[in-house]
Amino acid sequence: MEEFNRAQETESVNILGVRVTALPFAGVLQRIERWIEAGDRKYVCCVTTYGVMEAQRIPRVRAVFNGARLAVPDGMPFVWLLKRAGYRTQDRVYGPDLMLRLCDLSQEKGYKHFFYGGMPGVPEQLIANLKAQFPRLNVCGWVSPPFRSLSTEEDQDMIQRINRAGPDIVWVGLGTPKQDLWMAEHTKQLEAKVCIGVGAAFDFHAGRIKQAPLWMQRSGLEWAYRLWQEPTRLWRRYLVGNPMFVIFVVLQLLRIRKYE
Repeated sequence: MEEFNRAQETESVNILGVRVTALPFAGVLQRIERWIEAGDRKYVCCVTTYGVMEAQRIPRVRAVFNGARLAVPDGMPFVWLLKRAGYRTQDRVYGPDLMLRLCDLSQEKGYKHFFYGGMPGVPEQLIANLKAQFPRLNVCGWVSPPFRSLSTEEDQDMIQRINRAGPDIVWVGLGTPKQDLWMAEHTKQLEAKVCIGVGAAFDFHAGRIKQAPLWMQRSGLEWAYRLWQEPTRLWRRYLVGNPMFVIFVVLQLLRIRKYE
């Protein structure tokens, strides 16, 4: 297991082999704005405990997280660990909130958005809700891709469709780690300046799934609310994955302390 350490030069902390970005929410927004103005092509991963545990099991997932220009702390455990590592001003960069704040910023900047993901009907409802909240939001397209893997021809057609729309930001809602793998594979083919994987943000803002109360989000108990909503789908992720995450992190911290 790799060392848990503070890395000021890369603005990241190594948590179970995944380099989680140590940058407050405002800094993340500034960084994305800079990329768009410069015409860069980057992807952003919102790191959750489930994603990090998948990275323990699948080396490719770990490589994709570590290849992201930003791997932001989507869950409160990462905020606590980043603060422990010395980043006292770190706050949670929650995917659904990142979507809202960038949509708000885009009203002023004129950034164009494309939404890739969600079940049939979800992107349309998501966009309707976002435009009701942000009337000047520029949406240039959306796709609800099939659940199955696309053929090479279908995949290239999809890339061309997104490029023809000319977005600055592509929001990817395929769930972790599928969305992260998709971004790593396609960012260089896309002409968009930034791809951002936000998972359940599509369902939350479309009104398909209700978000946990703020007090649960801030106290790190959002997982319990999600489990209550979807026990059949999420029980293994939270009742097995979360305890394993805690055990692995404690072991990592003990290993470091041993050599201090």
